[in-house]
Amino acid sequence: MAANSENKLQLVHSHIRAFPDFPKEGILFRDICPILKDPAALTAVTDLFEEHVRQNHKQVELIVGLDARGFLFGPLLAQRLGVGFVLIIKKGKLPGATASVAYDLEYGKAEAEVQEDSVAPRQKVLLIDDLLATGGTMYAAIQLMKKQQADILGCMVVIELKELNGVDKLKP
Repeated sequence: MAANSENKLQLVHSHIRAFPDFPKEGILFRDICPILKDPAALTAVTDLFEEHVRQNHKQVELIVGLDARGFLFGPLLAQRLGVGFVLIIKKGKLPGATASVAYDLEYGKAEAEVQEDSVAPRQKVLLIDDLLATGGTMYAAIQLMKKQQADILGCMVVIELKELNGVDKLKP
């Protein structure tokens, strides 16, 4: 990684706060709000995403953001890349015809949906969110994109909680 990229990564890392026992005991919550508050940190995270995509996924056609923090980073990245942005959101929040998928959370069940006409079959997409923990939400988003017959190029997050092995749920 170039020195400039390493500096950006350090800047982003320094703007992530940890809150023990939130939202419940035993959880160490990672807060990205300081990144959003600091223009240099927000630019750095967007730069890092852009560098990654331009090096590894030049053929991307859509950035797909997960509810809700993927909505913060996804449009910025999509605009930089000159591609569209699509929402995956909680069921019941989008107008028109939608496709949905149900999934399990640590504390219950949820459903995510996308507008049916937002992704064309074989369209090349990248999924983006702020955090990968157990992988349940990202896995559901992948299933939803498969249902839309999209070509999934990869998944991107600001923070990965490696100790929870969420990435294993997303392989291959």
